[in-house]
Amino acid sequence: MPARSSTIVTALTAAALVAVGFLGYQASASAPADLRPHKTGNTAGKHPTRPGSGKKEHRPAEPKVPEASGTGKRIVYALGAKRVWLVGADGTASRTFTVSPSPVSPPMGTYPVTSRSVSVTGSDGIAIEHVVRFASVDGVVIGFSAAVDGSSPNPDASQRTGGIRESRADGGAMWGFAVNGTKVVVVA
Repeated sequence: MPARSSTIVTALTAAALVAVGFLGYQASASAPADLRPHKTGNTAGKHPTRPGSGKKEHRPAEPKVPEASGTGKRIVYALGAKRVWLVGADGTASRTFTVSPSPVSPPMGTYPVTSRSVSVTGSDGIAIEHVVRFASVDGVVIGFSAAVDGSSPNPDASQRTGGIRESRADGGAMWGFAVNGTKVVVVA
């Protein structure tokens, strides 16, 4: 009888290993591209850059925080550049990203974050998350948010909405940075 028990245990262990391997494959196949492991082999005749190979990656320089945006911890929103900077107390930007502006823009100036919502339906009917509100213009509330479906809207200028849309990743970063009272500086 002991031989039969060891056969059952071996079969169960093998089945468990196959199941774990399959689940691991499914998880890696559905992971976002920036979280997937990088391939080290040649693909399509291209040679990857390896550490110590003498080749440097050429990334464009991050746009600098606008000089006329004040000091200290703040969110800087540049209307013309359609860009946001999350600036720490030391004046260094921890993150910068582009946004899709709303049809109603806030006037240039400094505002405090007045309220936040984890998830709501936007005034355009889209489910949004990480909503950070900071201004109001003629009854239209202005704030940053990310569409749950990941879309970036092409705002309809005929609608008076104040949602400044960002990617979900940028929305998560904004959410962690922008507690109530955080300064939002709007520049040209």
